Amino acid sequence: MTERLRTASKNRIVLILGTLIALGPFSIDMYLPGFKSVASEFEIDISRVGLTLTSYFIGISLGQLAYGPLMDRYGRRKPLIVGLSIFIVSCLLCAFSWNLYALIVSRFFLALGGCAGMVASKAIVRDLFEKSQVADVLSTLMLIMGVAPIIAPTVGGIIVAAFNWQAVFFILAAFAVIMLFNVTYILPESAAPNHKTSLHPKAIVKEYISILRNREFFLFATARGFSLGALLAYVSSAPFLFSAYFGLDEQQFGWVFGGNAFGLILGSQINRLMLRHFSLFNITLSTSIMLAILTMGGLAAAFVAPIFWVIYPILFFMLFFIGFQNPNVTALALDPFSVQAGSASALIGSMSMFFGSIFSVLVSTFVTESIVPLFYILAACAICSLTLILIYRRKEQLVSAHA
Repeated sequence: MTERLRTASKNRIVLILGTLIALGPFSIDMYLPGFKSVASEFEIDISRVGLTLTSYFIGISLGQLAYGPLMDRYGRRKPLIVGLSIFIVSCLLCAFSWNLYALIVSRFFLALGGCAGMVASKAIVRDLFEKSQVADVLSTLMLIMGVAPIIAPTVGGIIVAAFNWQAVFFILAAFAVIMLFNVTYILPESAAPNHKTSLHPKAIVKEYISILRNREFFLFATARGFSLGALLAYVSSAPFLFSAYFGLDEQQFGWVFGGNAFGLILGSQINRLMLRHFSLFNITLSTSIMLAILTMGGLAAAFVAPIFWVIYPILFFMLFFIGFQNPNVTALALDPFSVQAGSASALIGSMSMFFGSIFSVLVSTFVTESIVPLFYILAACAICSLTLILIYRRKEQLVSAHA
């Protein structure tokens, strides 16, 4: 822990960062139980409502690329305050959307605002904590963030059943107002403004290219992209999978979706314990292998036994292993950077959401009648992620052999 952290409570800062990074899951998961209501109100098929997730993922992907250089140039807090303000206004626009297309556009701007917290949280952890602590603190953030997918769909289901889907966005706006207060008056600035960071588009592109050229970053960030792609493919398919395919109502959907999210939390917290006894890379490799095997087993199950009590445990353990992998590959990807931590954090998040937007489109297009296409996507993501991690290990072995 650095000197900068001694002026404020570690636990308080981690809590604020956790709630900031939780804005993303809340914005997705609290809204999912309302898909049926949105489809009914706009008189469209439920699969088309999935496009509001696609626009959200695209917004997060592009927004993070913008926030990275801004946070390196102006510090972490000022861009974060702007982002939260955009998020609040966009929540209100979502609530008052008059058709699907207005909601799609509003969700895009909601993501542009909300992703500021995702970028800032990872960068601030990198700013304030030593290398050996980064993965552990990120796992703590995963615990806080993981509470959101458990609470959000359950609360969302209750709200939609009692009021309407628009009420979800009013609550998100109120939550963001609290976060804006915390950032403005409690969260310390973790990085001094660096006015040498250029905001010219050409300079920004060059900076991102220089980060991508780092082999360690590229392999682990892309591996994270595929694993998070699997997670977001599952999230995008959840309304169809649990509501349309398995026939669950809004509240049942919330409990089932939240139960799977508990697997994500459980994995991230067991990961924290294992990091005390095993190396970061070895844990990542082992869980990536198990994730690939599990998703291939899920594909087989989708063909021969596509029933709830077979598919649900497979998805639970998929999230369990992603709970290990996500903070670990993030820490491994960010490790080479200090001065460029904001841009590197933005790029890794943007890459992940870019993958997520691709797989959410694939889900909306192909996962309409059968769950088999979903498990093709999940298995492909897990295998590609594992392959990149194996490539890194192979290259490291070759370097060691020639040393």
